Amino acid sequence: MKNNIILIGMPGVGKSSLGVILAKQLGMRFLDSDLVIQEQEQRLLKEIIEQEGVDGFLAVEERVNASLDAVHTVIATGGSTVYSKKAMRHLQDLGTVVYLKLPYGLLTGRLGNLRNRGVVLREGQTLQQLYEEREGLYAQYADIVIDESGRDLEQTLEAVLAAVQERAAN
Repeated sequence: MKNNIILIGMPGVGKSSLGVILAKQLGMRFLDSDLVIQEQEQRLLKEIIEQEGVDGFLAVEERVNASLDAVHTVIATGGSTVYSKKAMRHLQDLGTVVYLKLPYGLLTGRLGNLRNRGVVLREGQTLQQLYEEREGLYAQYADIVIDESGRDLEQTLEAVLAAVQERAAN
């Protein structure tokens, strides 16, 4: 049953912040898949990446996201979840996938130290390259795309609520 809302997008777009507020607004639970990974692995995301490498981290992320079991929940995913077809198919089966899209120029202003955030960057890869690589994947898996340009958190929340309600009505 598709009664969950899954938030996808680049690190820094506000998936977790929006997810908590969205869940409260809709009377749903909230789950952050990055926190589930850290709990299951007993390590921070950045430690998993340092110790297992990018491919090792992606394997852990796929395992966790492909096995999530949630009902009436807003799920915030890690930005690299879209690299796993298996995980994304599972998430699509669980609910409505909402892509929070933020133009690159606005995104860079929100991000601090990417390594400390546990962002999956391959050796020599720039944030711009990462953004360009993921943008198409996010769009491919999304049921709804919300462009956050010119919107604050409250306006993004309103846009997501309206889009989700419209989709449910059809």
